[in-house]
Amino acid sequence: MRIFHVCDGFNELAELPAELPPTGFVWVASGRREFEVGAGELQAMLTRLGLGQLVDLHVSDLLNNQLPSHYDYTSWYDLLVFRRLAAGAGSTGMFVDDAHGTAQSARQALAAIDTSPVGFAVYDRLLITVHPAECQVRDYFIARLTQQATAGAQAPSGSEGKPLGPRLPPSPADLMLRVVNHMVDGYLDLRRLLTRQLGYLQQELLRARSHFDDWQALLESRNALHQLEDICEDQRSAIQEWIDALDDWPVPAEAGAAREREVLRVRSKDVLEHIERVLGHVRRLENSAEGAVQMHFSAQSNRTNDIMRTLTVLTAIFMPLNLITGIFGMNFDFLPLVHSTSGLWVVLVTMTVLAVLLVVYFRRKRYLADHRH
Repeated sequence: MRIFHVCDGFNELAELPAELPPTGFVWVASGRREFEVGAGELQAMLTRLGLGQLVDLHVSDLLNNQLPSHYDYTSWYDLLVFRRLAAGAGSTGMFVDDAHGTAQSARQALAAIDTSPVGFAVYDRLLITVHPAECQVRDYFIARLTQQATAGAQAPSGSEGKPLGPRLPPSPADLMLRVVNHMVDGYLDLRRLLTRQLGYLQQELLRARSHFDDWQALLESRNALHQLEDICEDQRSAIQEWIDALDDWPVPAEAGAAREREVLRVRSKDVLEHIERVLGHVRRLENSAEGAVQMHFSAQSNRTNDIMRTLTVLTAIFMPLNLITGIFGMNFDFLPLVHSTSGLWVVLVTMTVLAVLLVVYFRRKRYLADHRH
């Protein structure tokens, strides 16, 4: 568990504060296991600070690793559980370039998708975040805010004495939205991974001379896309509920606070737009996979039709030849050309000419044409 004071600077505290600082806000970033162990200490801190304790149901939500994205609120705080979409450990190095990849590597790529939830309890001047173990999002923002605070301290000041460098989040809600937006944008790496492994399966599916038998990998890909679509829809619903709740907040009297509220609304809508883009990409991947399957079966049907057409034409060519051989194979004493020394050659020439004429006729009708060109 790590505690930070976010104000004009970004300072890490050694322990939970006994009281809220006069300016800025406090960020308590905790792992899920740390939060479970230290829940009593956190509740005691909230009581000491004069804030409402976390409801038991919300504590269970923050500890639940399988909970979908959702939003809830009380009179003291807002609660947001947001499932992240990221390429987890083991997802790198599976595709050297577009020419590499196997069904096994595609299956490993799907298994490496990380959709762990991150929980946020947002007070007016306190933010509690609950992350999965070894969460890169938390470490990234700690490093980023530290860098912004350092750059801000070194930057020149403006007309009002405020630094002109990178601006630290002014409120817990603003920091929460920055973290959520970063998690949504982190889908870009996952998007490349899914696009490449689905592209490999589609190439194998549509290759003319390949015998595709990796149906299990394709089914797992489609199931993963369905799961991602459900996760994105839950994300969209959670952020939309947050925006609706934000619109119901009382309008601040001060101009600066009103401006910060407007920035929160704009940032929230920007996060919602990013989620919509992710959802649209997932659905395009689903449609692409469905289209590849349909094209595969259509190509298989065309190949079958070509084979059947060729066999039918060959049968039609040899049918009159079989008729001729059948006639001369009858057990009659008086058949034309049977007792003639040139009869065999006459029949062979007739059959050859007839076969050539039929081949020429069927080629002009394009029954023997190669329709792949």
